[in-house]
Amino acid sequence: MDVNAAVAAAAAIAGVLTGVIAMLAFRWSERDLKRPTRTSLHTDPVLPPGVDTVLSVLRSSAVVLDEGDAVVKASSAAYALGLVRGGKLAVEPMLQMARDTRRDGEIRQVELDLPRRGTGRGEALAVSARVAPLGSRLVLLLVEDLTEARRIEAVRRDFVANVSHELKTPVGALSLLSEAVMDASDDPEAVQRFAGRMQIEATRLTNLVQELIDLSRVQNDDPLEDAEPVRVDELVAEAVDRCRHAAGTKQITMAAGGTAELHVWGNRGQLAAALGNLVENAVNYSPARTRVGIAARRVGASGGDAIEIAVTDQGIGISDKDKERIFERFYRVDPARSRATGGTGLGLAIVKHVAASHGGEVTVWSSEGQGSTFTLRLPEAGAARDRAQHQRPALDDEAGQPAGTSHARSHSPLSSPDSTAYQTLSAPEVLP
Repeated sequence: MDVNAAVAAAAAIAGVLTGVIAMLAFRWSERDLKRPTRTSLHTDPVLPPGVDTVLSVLRSSAVVLDEGDAVVKASSAAYALGLVRGGKLAVEPMLQMARDTRRDGEIRQVELDLPRRGTGRGEALAVSARVAPLGSRLVLLLVEDLTEARRIEAVRRDFVANVSHELKTPVGALSLLSEAVMDASDDPEAVQRFAGRMQIEATRLTNLVQELIDLSRVQNDDPLEDAEPVRVDELVAEAVDRCRHAAGTKQITMAAGGTAELHVWGNRGQLAAALGNLVENAVNYSPARTRVGIAARRVGASGGDAIEIAVTDQGIGISDKDKERIFERFYRVDPARSRATGGTGLGLAIVKHVAASHGGEVTVWSSEGQGSTFTLRLPEAGAARDRAQHQRPALDDEAGQPAGTSHARSHSPLSSPDSTAYQTLSAPEVLP
């Protein structure tokens, strides 16, 4: 019994010692895990307090790099621009800037052109990159997208250049003609001829200045401030009356019809100018003894009914490559013909902005040699105010680009008797 008791006591003592040793080893390993190592300091850096919050509200794309050039923090915009890929900064010039800043602590800034991701075209993304030290080990990179600002600036420069050129042409012509009048003072017929040319150039200059004023007004003014229900019949009659003389000179028949008693909501002056420009273009670009039609109808649309006013001619038509640009400022399909008809290249740009500011759009169907149909689509009066306020597209007033304004149709409303745009034109009012 004494032997068995001694063995049991020894076993108990050995078990206690094993438990104590195991507990000490566990605590030792736990303390080892909590102790920061040199490797963990490099791989798991911590942002200074408040930096994460500040970066989350910045409009610029933000990237924080550690001393091993690994990305510690990157905003969603940085990923969208393609700056960060696979946890690394993917733009080598920016990476070199970060290394230089980490070495000497100086703040650096540079503008770069980066290729766009996901496009096979050679379009460049213009950015401004600024690098600054963040604490003793981290580097902060802020990237601002300058693409839109550069585009707007380029468009403004082009606009100023175009305006200067368009103004210089009639002013220079007036100067030369005045000299010719002085030199031909003893020739009454020459004086009369030169004076007639001076009147033409003066009229062209006046029209250009007026259309520049109109374009500036429709871009800057809110048409809903002076909005009212406007009868479509009155707009059509005013547009026809505006072009009656020019149409009569070319023996062009003008036919107005469609659904009666339609109303749109908006600025009467701007709407009349837009429709007048469409009818005037139709007359100017139509051959003699042809027909120009104006028809209005109600169509269903999401958010309420809309009013479509279609202006159709049997003119020279527009090629596919020109249809995408006809709503740009100063763009002319045929510059020589435009100058002969007194066109300034601003009429369709005004139409586009008026339509957009009223919550509508302008579309075009055209085929070379078969004519064109321009359709002004506007919300009907009633629900038009709310729809225009909520669905009014952003105006491309700096660029004047025809974003989505050119749509093809399967047939010409004027040439096809089955066209829905002219179903109500069975007994049109023919205007000489």
